[in-house]
Amino acid sequence: MIKNYFKIAWRNLYKQKAFSLIHILGLTMGITVCLMIFLYIMNEFSVDKFHKQGKNIYRVMRGFDPAQPRVPYLSGPYAPALLNDFPQDIKMAVRVSPQNNLVSFGEKAFNEKKVYAVDAGFFKLFTFPLLKGDGATALDNPNSVVLTETTAKKYFGSADNAIAKVVQFDKQLNLKVTGVAKDVPSNSHLDFDMVMPIANYTKNQGFNVWINNGLFVYVLLNKHASQTALESRFKQFMDKYMGKDMQKFGAKFDLALTPLNDIYFEQYSAFDNVKHGDKTVVFIFISIAALIMLIACINFMNLATIRAVERSKEVGMRKVMGALRNHLIWQFIGESLMLALISCALSIGLLLLLMPFYNQLLGYSLTVSWNSAPIWLFLSGVILIVGVLAGSYPAIFMSAFSPIQALKGKLKLGKGGSIFRQGLVVLQFSISVMLIIGTIVIVNQMHYIKSKSLGYDKEQTLVIKIDNNDIYDHRKAFKDELQNSGAVSSVSLMSGEPGGFYDVHAFDAEGQQAIFKSRTEFADFEYVKTLGLKVIAGRDFSPEFATDTTNSVLINRTCAKELGFSPQQAIGKWIKNRGRDDKKRNVVGVVEDFNFLSLKENMDALVIAPNDDRRVIVIKLKPGNIPASVAAVKNIYTKVAPVYPFEYTFLDQKFDTTYKTDIRQQTMLTIFSGLAIFIACLGLFGLASFTATKRTKEIGVRKVLGSSVQNILILISKDLLKPVLLATVIAMPIGYYCMNKWLQSFAYKTPLHWWIFVLAAFLTFVIALATISFQSLKAALMNPIKSLRSE
Repeated sequence: MIKNYFKIAWRNLYKQKAFSLIHILGLTMGITVCLMIFLYIMNEFSVDKFHKQGKNIYRVMRGFDPAQPRVPYLSGPYAPALLNDFPQDIKMAVRVSPQNNLVSFGEKAFNEKKVYAVDAGFFKLFTFPLLKGDGATALDNPNSVVLTETTAKKYFGSADNAIAKVVQFDKQLNLKVTGVAKDVPSNSHLDFDMVMPIANYTKNQGFNVWINNGLFVYVLLNKHASQTALESRFKQFMDKYMGKDMQKFGAKFDLALTPLNDIYFEQYSAFDNVKHGDKTVVFIFISIAALIMLIACINFMNLATIRAVERSKEVGMRKVMGALRNHLIWQFIGESLMLALISCALSIGLLLLLMPFYNQLLGYSLTVSWNSAPIWLFLSGVILIVGVLAGSYPAIFMSAFSPIQALKGKLKLGKGGSIFRQGLVVLQFSISVMLIIGTIVIVNQMHYIKSKSLGYDKEQTLVIKIDNNDIYDHRKAFKDELQNSGAVSSVSLMSGEPGGFYDVHAFDAEGQQAIFKSRTEFADFEYVKTLGLKVIAGRDFSPEFATDTTNSVLINRTCAKELGFSPQQAIGKWIKNRGRDDKKRNVVGVVEDFNFLSLKENMDALVIAPNDDRRVIVIKLKPGNIPASVAAVKNIYTKVAPVYPFEYTFLDQKFDTTYKTDIRQQTMLTIFSGLAIFIACLGLFGLASFTATKRTKEIGVRKVLGSSVQNILILISKDLLKPVLLATVIAMPIGYYCMNKWLQSFAYKTPLHWWIFVLAAFLTFVIALATISFQSLKAALMNPIKSLRSE
């Protein structure tokens, strides 16, 4: 019997090639999208789950301002002090300091950006397996280094050749390769190419100063230790070691613990320097997968139901021959399962073809293991859901036919069936319209941000990091040579470019009883000129005033406002940076607000001081031949830092890095919206085909009586377009609500203009009309003689 079911199912699929193709194509695309998103979600929620001791590993977080999220950056003394003060609770403490080094071997030299300086217990704490060497002892010697497999191949050709070789860091420090680790998987928040002992940095000035923060501290708690109980004792710990500093800065630092498995999704600083995910994005993807799968299943149900009339005589004959209703139900569900199985097989093949593109879209490589139980459980679930649930309604519907009516050819689907089918079309297109609205809003918001005036000149401006001793030691000579060259308009050395790093400092200010907190920028006298800022009160820094270096600051309009002054009133007032130099400095100028932070953040107070803290060099090029100007900058850079590669970015590229997650969402949503409406249109195409076929004789009669092709086209199309119109009306308020919520994450956002919804409706209507018109026009152009003979 089962064999007979499969034969009948296959014959029906083969007989109805067009409908079968629409079924399979829609399901294949739906399953492929769901599988792609499932792999992404599985990767997101598996981050750091591979560490054997992961349940007991925590990252220590430091708090400064209750209104701001805690940051993970601590100083060198924290780890040994925590081990010393809490021996019953903390089993191990490991410091991880991200580094950027020039690494060379023979004639090969690379500027390695993913280097970690760590304590010797790094590979004991974390489960990063070593292919060569012993993780327990690989970092015991300060003059050792562990490479990943890919890095070992880059320098030495293979992992085997790497062991015992000596590489040189920054042309000064020689380290022997004592281990080769497997490449770090994509589901790890830590990402490195090289790991070296932190002992090489412990003697550096400032490493053991409590207030200097620049590394992470991970602790392994004993099995019976309580996170809550330990955190309650941190206040005493901070008072003991940081009491004087807290009093000096007028701040209350605190500590907390974040479980290893929560780090990836925690609220984090943009400068955390480790991988982070966004649960909101994950849930958006889950919703999109569910919606697209729902559209595909609706197609399946709709097309199977409208084919019922064509198979009515088959059902009637089988019932007359003694077939039971439950046998017929299983027959039709079996056909659904076969379609789902074929679609799943095609989906796997399509996924393999699309994986390189998908990895590029995500920004990292997903590791797909086809031996993984979750993948096969997912595919099995899809087959069962589509085959049984989506196929159950058509199966029950068709098995309930009256054999007499069916054999007489008088079977009608009825008004109820028509309403149900139209309801499914409404649901399909409601989802499609919502996705289109979402895509238009995101594209419009990204365009708004990209084109918005940020208050500074970002065009033709290079940013070079001061990330090596050569450029740091010769920064003044480098600046002087650049200014003397004909290619450069101005140069400024600063602590952070717009969109870069801006720390929060505590200030005492004239007329203020409470401590005033503000973002800070430490820059030279060319800062305002290089960025093209507008001074709205007072003056800029000037070498004509000898005291500007030690006694003056600039502030922005928001800072003046928060201090309670107008820009003009702020001139001459003093402020004092607590703990930095405790020196009163006079406000000599107020600059107009400019968006030095992301547009997701509100405008904040900014104090610009000429203190010596230089981390980047910003170079404004003269208009003209930009490649030639960049080459001139490179030549000067090579003179002052000959062993380091010349690396730069353009300031206007900050947009792509700052909003890369949002740009990725835009791309993904655009693709998925297109797929969703394509799948929906497949169903509409099938419905149009059925309608045209069902009304063949009516169309013939109308043409004989004088109806034009245009009239017949309108007659067929208007009934099919009604559910599309209703779907648009339903989707608009829902789309407005969802996208209004999404826009709340931006401090600066575009309004939800009326034309967005009109455009979404117009696009949907045009696509649906084009889909319907093909079959409608075909029916309208048919010879009426053939139409009347069709029955």
